[in-house]
Amino acid sequence: MVSDRYQIILASNSPRRKELLGGLDIPFKIRVLDGIDESYPQDLPTKDIAGYISQKKAAAYRQSIAADELIITADTIVILGEKVMGKPKDAGEAKTMLHELSGKTHQVITGVCLTTREKQVCFSVETDVTFKTLSDSEITYYIDHYHPFDKAGAYGIQEWIGHVGVTGMNGSYFNVMGLPVQRIYEALKDF
Repeated sequence: MVSDRYQIILASNSPRRKELLGGLDIPFKIRVLDGIDESYPQDLPTKDIAGYISQKKAAAYRQSIAADELIITADTIVILGEKVMGKPKDAGEAKTMLHELSGKTHQVITGVCLTTREKQVCFSVETDVTFKTLSDSEITYYIDHYHPFDKAGAYGIQEWIGHVGVTGMNGSYFNVMGLPVQRIYEALKDF
C-alpha cells in the first residue's frame, strides 16, 4: 500500500474530509496552508472547475513536500445547470441557493489531486443529487439550526436537510460530503 512508502498528508481543514479519510484506516496528518488562491478562469467549463482548483491547491504545496510525503488536495463544487454554487456568504444567500436547488437535480463535483515530488494523479468525481420541493419553513429551519455557510451549495447531505430533502442520488454519497474516498482508496492502491 502507498502508506507504506509515503506519509499521507490531507491538505484540508474540513472536519468532514478528515472524518472521511479516517474511514479508510490509513494513517495521515493534516497540513493547511493559508491564503491559497481558489479563483479560476471565467471561461473554464463548469465541470472542470473543481479539478482546476484542486490542482492549484496542490501546486501551493509542491515546494514544501518532503521526499516521503503524498499530499491530498480536494475541492468540491455544486452545479445547477451551468451555475456554480459556492459557499454562501450569509443566511440570505443560503436561502436563495436552497430555493434554487429545491425540486431539481444538481451535480456535486469533487476534484482531487494526489501529489508527491515525482508524481501527480488528479481526477474528478461527479454525483447527481435530487431534492424534493423544499418549503420555505424547511429551508429557514435548516439554515437557522445548521448554519451551512461553510458548504458549497449551502447544504450538507449528512445533515437534517439531506435526511428530509434528498429524494435521489446517482453516484457517491461520500463525494457529496466532500471527499470521494472509494476513488481515493483505489488511486492510492494504484499510485
